[in-house]
Amino acid sequence: MKITLFLNGKTTSPDIKNLCDEYRKRINRYMKMEEIFLEAVNLKSKDISKVKQVEGDGLLKRLTPTDYLILLDDKGKEFTSTRFAEHLESLFNQSLKNLCFAVGGAYGFSEDVYRRANEKMSLSKMTFSHQIIRPLFAEQLYRAFTIIHHEPYHHE
Repeated sequence: MKITLFLNGKTTSPDIKNLCDEYRKRINRYMKMEEIFLEAVNLKSKDISKVKQVEGDGLLKRLTPTDYLILLDDKGKEFTSTRFAEHLESLFNQSLKNLCFAVGGAYGFSEDVYRRANEKMSLSKMTFSHQIIRPLFAEQLYRAFTIIHHEPYHHE
């Protein structure tokens, strides 16, 4: 199994990029994780539905039918860190080939992407930029692996 994180556009901040790189290295000690940067849509028409559709089509083209897709979405289910680790472990036990997480663009996801998703997950009731959510999620993913492996990173 591997984990794929789909992101709209590259990280513009070197500090955020370095932090994401550090957590990706840590996560790769447990499971292969790759980041796929989808082409960011910069439409001047300000047609939000068009932006979401184009970004969504870019994501859907990269998925295979067997990929398990979890959207990082403010309307998704919230987990504690421990419960997220338990949920991940249950997904690992399902013999999935590729567990995919997707961070939406500035306007979120298209209806086609919502229909394709297996789950929606929220990291908070607050709204974060699609740039800052990257290291937040990477840290939580790393934390989940340390919980699963009973390593002294997470404290309750």
